[in-house]
Amino acid sequence: MQTAPKLQIETARVEDDRTGLSIETLKRAFLDNLFYIQGKFPRLATQHDYYMALAYTVRDRLLQRWISTAATYTEQSSRTVAYLSAEFLMGPQLGNNLINLGIYDRVQQAIEELGLNLDTLLDQEEEPGLGNGGLGRLAACYLDSMATLEIPSLGYGIRYEFGIFKQGLQNGWQVEFTDKWLRLGNPWEIPRPDWAVQVKLGGYTEAYLDANGHYRVRWIPRQVVKGVPYDTPILGYQINTCNTLRLWSAQAPESFDFEAFNSGDYLGAVQEKISSENLSKVLYPNDNVSQGKQLRLAQQIFFVSCSLQDMIRILLRQKLPLSEFSQKFTVQLNDTHPAIAVAELMRLLVDEHGIAWDQAWDITRNSFAYTNHTLMPEALERWPVEMFGQMLPRHLEIVYEINHHFLDEVRAKFPDDGDRIRRMSLIDESGERFVRMANLACVGSYAINGVAALHTELLQKDVLHDFYQLYPEKFNNKTNGVTPRRFMVLSNPRLTHLLNDTIGDSWVQHLDHLQKLETSVEDASFRQRWWEIKQANKHDLATYIQAHNGITVDPESLFDIQVKRIHEYKRQHLMVLHIITLYNRLKANPNLDITPRTFLFGGKAAPGYMMAKLIIKLITSVADVVNNDPAVGDRLKVVFLKNFNVKLAQHIYPAADLSEQVSMAGKEASGTGNMKFAMNGALTIGTLDGANIEIREEVGPENFFLFGLTAAEVKALKASSYNPWNYYQSNPELKEVIDRLKAGDFSGGNPDLFRPLIDSLLSWDNYLLFADYQSYIEAQEKVSQAYRDRDRWVRMSILNTARMGKFSSDRSIAEYAADIWQTPSVKIELTDNARLSRNITQDVQLQ
Repeated sequence: MQTAPKLQIETARVEDDRTGLSIETLKRAFLDNLFYIQGKFPRLATQHDYYMALAYTVRDRLLQRWISTAATYTEQSSRTVAYLSAEFLMGPQLGNNLINLGIYDRVQQAIEELGLNLDTLLDQEEEPGLGNGGLGRLAACYLDSMATLEIPSLGYGIRYEFGIFKQGLQNGWQVEFTDKWLRLGNPWEIPRPDWAVQVKLGGYTEAYLDANGHYRVRWIPRQVVKGVPYDTPILGYQINTCNTLRLWSAQAPESFDFEAFNSGDYLGAVQEKISSENLSKVLYPNDNVSQGKQLRLAQQIFFVSCSLQDMIRILLRQKLPLSEFSQKFTVQLNDTHPAIAVAELMRLLVDEHGIAWDQAWDITRNSFAYTNHTLMPEALERWPVEMFGQMLPRHLEIVYEINHHFLDEVRAKFPDDGDRIRRMSLIDESGERFVRMANLACVGSYAINGVAALHTELLQKDVLHDFYQLYPEKFNNKTNGVTPRRFMVLSNPRLTHLLNDTIGDSWVQHLDHLQKLETSVEDASFRQRWWEIKQANKHDLATYIQAHNGITVDPESLFDIQVKRIHEYKRQHLMVLHIITLYNRLKANPNLDITPRTFLFGGKAAPGYMMAKLIIKLITSVADVVNNDPAVGDRLKVVFLKNFNVKLAQHIYPAADLSEQVSMAGKEASGTGNMKFAMNGALTIGTLDGANIEIREEVGPENFFLFGLTAAEVKALKASSYNPWNYYQSNPELKEVIDRLKAGDFSGGNPDLFRPLIDSLLSWDNYLLFADYQSYIEAQEKVSQAYRDRDRWVRMSILNTARMGKFSSDRSIAEYAADIWQTPSVKIELTDNARLSRNITQDVQLQ
């Protein structure tokens, strides 16, 4: 029988400070929260109860910093970044907050002294899956860096009740399960119902003259939804700044209709509640562009309107006039999802606050900055005019008015250019009429940025070329970055300790200090420790794979990894073609001497994206054949790691030897997984796409495995009528791979299973797998040769980490702050209780 933990401490040694950081105070706080918050004692408490008690203990220590930060911003009317994003993929908070508070080791000791295990408690935390992938994870990194750099900021998004689905596998196919991340509570958030706002939907508009004879418009909505904010503290690294992530939950203004209930309409009595709460019920997967349009548009206007109304509330609370909105707030649009904010701010200023159109437009266009995250035209959101007008009748009128003035501006600069007018209009008139959200974002923002050097260049030359010609001063590049706190310090403690022992710990806040590692490359003992750490991390991941996949992998083999959203342009199936190529070679020559590899995949396919789901089935089917062929043995293993998320990523990045970044050049805006891998010492095989280009420049071409066509070569090949059949016929190894797939060798003899994928490759091959195949195979041969030379490989690994300083999100945010936002940092001093007491007295007197 398992005994309860020994939860006793000596009360005589407890400090008076309720939020003190000594071992004994932490233990007392933990017990208090177990008893008074969870309502449990040890014999009844679960591991999740212990996690919750610890989370509340840590949150209590954030609150003084959080309140001090808010008080300082209010007193100083600090210029604030409002970061609007439909996704925030935050990851588990407990470990990250322990790191940023600087008390990880202390809490670990306190928990151990109470007879518990910190790793077990950390594993209890449900991950809030409030994002599809890179976009939401980037937003989370940026919040971390804004707090660490002491930049006043508010993150605004949606508190999805159900996040991105949990992924399972049945017979090798992806299946989706509901992500009930809130089912056991969320200790990190604080609801703010007193700051709730109302959002209008549907209905119609009425024009009228106000008392002064001015033309005004009144919106009579079909539905009103209440948005309730839930606040989560975002602590900077070992400083006092604690910013806020404010997520909006949709509720009905009245949850129960007694009139309907009394008349016997029991369902109707709660219908409004059900309809309203659907807006924040679920995160919609972003690849299925044909479904859920109305829901996504409703979600976007919901969180955008809530957020802008909240900013106006803050402005007025600080007794600032609305004319100073753009001085108080700079609003960053994270992709096109929040672009409706341009029309919504105009509506709020003109209709709700009576500001003249010209002044409102001046405020609006000086308030917004727009980050573009895609080079794929289908990802630039467009809404059918009819649907848009039915849901947002007033916004459609405002869009038309903005467009009228904007096109006059275009005509003035480019007279007699009808084609340009058609391309740049906010309304796409070719066939079914659409509202172009990227165009609206460009017109209504004072800055437009891409997220990697190549991406920004292609935006200017292609995707947003017309806007670049009209507004060249708006465009700039801000290459993405990731936070080293989560993806090195928390994820890879072994490497962190080695780095701290070798160069000190300043690199955690100044990642460019990793350059100091270069002097250790020639130290044989340092290289040995580096290798041992990588092997230990690989052993940990191998243990995870055995436990969750039932597959035994060799930690001595090369861990070749691709984890990211499953999509044809990301080309997971190119990696599969390489696996089958190696398998075919071994079948032809069982005694062939090859470098043993473990191929690891992870990522989710949007539920309606059938080709992506077929790619997952291809991976798992190839794994079934390769892993069970005695002729292969342990030389090749293939594993699909299900339900890839931030928590799992923290196990994967430290264990990787090779990072696969193989998208077709010109398709990936930036990528951030490539940065996380390289920071942890993985070498990259990749195309000249996204941030790969800059990573290669930083780490050196000799420490990067390059293959494939450039973006310019891709464009030229497609223009010359690319024919994949010619590559198939002329390359014997490629032909053998495809022929075995066609024959059903990896589908239990069923030749039809992968036919849609094979037909797409042989007929049009949109993402040029066949054109890049041979170059990829040759680059992989170089990888194998390099890995066989352990000393060379370790040197390359060290240099990859040492030269990744540019890719910290701290550098990205510092550039945003200096070049776009003009937001100075604000130093936070902790507010003591006496000061808070004085402030309460003053506020009561003012009221």
